[in-house]
Amino acid sequence: MTNLKIELNEPVHETSQRVLYGDTDAGGVVYYANYQRYFERGRTEFMRDYAVSYRKLEERGYILPVVESYLRYKASARYDDLLLIRTSMEEISRISWRFTHHILRVEDNKLLVKGFTVHASINRQGKIVRMDQDILDQFPSI
Repeated sequence: MTNLKIELNEPVHETSQRVLYGDTDAGGVVYYANYQRYFERGRTEFMRDYAVSYRKLEERGYILPVVESYLRYKASARYDDLLLIRTSMEEISRISWRFTHHILRVEDNKLLVKGFTVHASINRQGKIVRMDQDILDQFPSI
């Protein structure tokens, strides 16, 4: 088993997500790949609330594809559970960004999943590009 340390740094953004029926498998638990979508929701809201929205980045010609991800599943979420998605930024540079995520079930505050995603800064042609410093300056210091 991988023993990575996956801790949240301040500031930590929180958003919620109700598990939809379509997010679950035949057993009524969240299908494992959907946690990546929940991570995306956390990242999107973190960026919108603390710095700049994905839309604004795209308008300036930047795309941030996931180039690495890791998830550690601790317990299952089920249909209609209310989830708390906690997101922080662990690293940011002009060419890559790393977000850390914890997903908890609100009812009992149980940690269900933790992990991270790493993103490259590219342009619409798929080439790595350096992010403008004025964008980076909008993010909280880590």
